[in-house]
Amino acid sequence: MLFNSIDFAIFFPITFLLYWSASRHLVLRNTLILIASYFFYAQWDARFLALIIISSFVDYYVGQNLPTVSSKKRKTLLFVSFAINLGFLFYFKYASFFVQTFVDAFTIFGQKLNISTLKIILPVGISFYTFQTLSYTIDIYRGKIKPTKNKLAFFSFVAFFPQLVAGPIERASNLLPQFLVVHKFNYKKVKSGLLMMALGFFKKMVIADKAAVIVNQVYNNPSDHGGLHIVFATLLFAFQIYCDFSGYSDIAIGASRTMGFRLMKNFDSPYFSKSITEFWRRWHISLSTWFKDYVYIPLGGNRAAPARVYSNLFLVFVVSGLWHGAAFGFIIWGALHGFIIVLEKHFSKARNQFFGGNRSRLRHIIGIPVTFLTTCFAWVFFRSNSIQDAIQIISNIFKKPTTPAYSSAQEALEIYSLIIFIVLLMAFEVAHKRFKILRFLNAQIFIFRWALYFVIIYVLILFGIYGENQASEFIYFQF
Repeated sequence: MLFNSIDFAIFFPITFLLYWSASRHLVLRNTLILIASYFFYAQWDARFLALIIISSFVDYYVGQNLPTVSSKKRKTLLFVSFAINLGFLFYFKYASFFVQTFVDAFTIFGQKLNISTLKIILPVGISFYTFQTLSYTIDIYRGKIKPTKNKLAFFSFVAFFPQLVAGPIERASNLLPQFLVVHKFNYKKVKSGLLMMALGFFKKMVIADKAAVIVNQVYNNPSDHGGLHIVFATLLFAFQIYCDFSGYSDIAIGASRTMGFRLMKNFDSPYFSKSITEFWRRWHISLSTWFKDYVYIPLGGNRAAPARVYSNLFLVFVVSGLWHGAAFGFIIWGALHGFIIVLEKHFSKARNQFFGGNRSRLRHIIGIPVTFLTTCFAWVFFRSNSIQDAIQIISNIFKKPTTPAYSSAQEALEIYSLIIFIVLLMAFEVAHKRFKILRFLNAQIFIFRWALYFVIIYVLILFGIYGENQASEFIYFQF
């Protein structure tokens, strides 16, 4: 079930009303959340509900026993959690990739293996809920949190439908306690949540989905395009993936807020970053902090020798790339980011001496556009259908210096309106950073606020893409 679908437009209001009708009864409320969440997920493929249920059972009972057993058995229990959760993730997400890579490796040397590559369906959102439930057992093992005895609350925490399939990846320390308390209806939070959902739908349907039409034309047929066609499509993809994923996060955070739940911030205007290091503090915050806490720091973090620190950083970003998908393009994308971050860390003192302080005007003037263009270059490998396509796309920029041509006035109007909406969104983010515009709008009178809602709805209907369309699918569902 997509957020931007008629199904969700029916599902969410009904769930919202039933939720607040049962809000005073904790068991009934959490039961309703769990049923609604399982129903929500089952709309993709009910068979994969078993994976969520198994992961929930395993990590609940592992968590219960971790504080009560010996040190050796604790490690065994943690291994069980890792083996089952990562086993599911590896099989469904990476098995076909590694089998195909193995077959291709022999083909290079003239040997053809008669091994059938696996055609395994990827369960939607498996990377997100797997990391979320893993963090629960790891935090108990580290002594940071205590295991919950409320099985229903834990199962609801794992399957919570707003952020189930694409995050934010929540920590048990933040989200799980919210399932153990009664939430009182708060009209201001509902208003704020609806406004955030509206912003998310605008990002997704008006910008991301419209950009996807142009991006798909170029990246699915790279030999037919070159020069400014490719540059323009790549720039659009940068905003497509940002608006697609941050739009999803806004809808998830907003929907949760209407029900009294608080989810972590997942994006913080990443394209205004002055370095790739800063970019990853602002982009997909829940994932980057997860890798920092559960991969980078256990590897030694900043405490190790410089060479070890650099190798740890690079490894984390390669793994981050692999997390996004079983393809070499994702790995190269992650490796590029890792390599640049290593360079930034190594030359950090020299950069600070050149630019001055972090707030210096020169750092903004140079750092923001350079960082943005660097991320756009890396996006080529992320978006391309293959490494060969990525190489062809990069080479065609120089071989075919063409300019975009519009087949019709309607197409030109669509592109111009898309550019205007992107500019307006970026201006909004700058203004919101300074003046907290969402908070301001949320405080306005009923008539003004609902007039704004109707304007947004009108824009969504007039300029948005909706219905059964490939562009309407959220990009991050594939991860």
